[in-house]
Amino acid sequence: MKISGSVALVTGANRGLGRRFAQDLLERGASKVYATARTPERIDLPGVETLRIDVTDPASIEAAAAVASDVTLLVNNAGVSTGADLVRGDLADIRREIDTHFWGTLGMVRAFAPVLERNGGGAILNVLSALSWFSYPGAGAYGAAKAASWNLTNGVRLELAPRGTLVTGLHLGAADTDMMADYAGPKVAPAEVVRAALDGIEADAIEVVVDEWSAHVKASLARDPGEFYGANARPAV
Repeated sequence: MKISGSVALVTGANRGLGRRFAQDLLERGASKVYATARTPERIDLPGVETLRIDVTDPASIEAAAAVASDVTLLVNNAGVSTGADLVRGDLADIRREIDTHFWGTLGMVRAFAPVLERNGGGAILNVLSALSWFSYPGAGAYGAAKAASWNLTNGVRLELAPRGTLVTGLHLGAADTDMMADYAGPKVAPAEVVRAALDGIEADAIEVVVDEWSAHVKASLARDPGEFYGANARPAV
């Protein structure tokens, strides 16, 4: 998969990682970039073609797929973080996370997989998270939604490989974006995230792990979860 000459579509491109994806795709020579958002009027990046996509609205997705029939690279970046926990959190917020990260991503894949196949295969990048592999208080819904999206990525990868489509999962910790503005810990620069992701696509990588924290969390899955969560996972006495 080569970025230069590709026709890319990025969801959630009005800010943060999505805007950076659209910008870097142009800089790397993509022949066209569809920058999409629920409110495309807020997209301020010169050189892109804007489209309205709300990934929680199947009709919106289908309408966009009919217009963007030349896409060869799909970047599923749109996301939401409500801060909801699973036991006491608002069920509407939990459903919103699942609707966005799981059903929204699946809806985009199902709509654009035939487009990619008609155009020779191409690639899909799903923006996931280190939270695909762990959880912490205040991110229970987000982690569950990203975990579902991670295995969705594994599943559609196997289904689409025979059709010539690469499916890449992108894992990162906190990025320095508006969504993480209130997070006080270390953050990775959006430029670094996008560079690693696009380099991975061009290398036909099926998974890109951006930072040391994500690599650490992934490695912990092979060990006793008590080592990772420690006393936080034990009942209070």
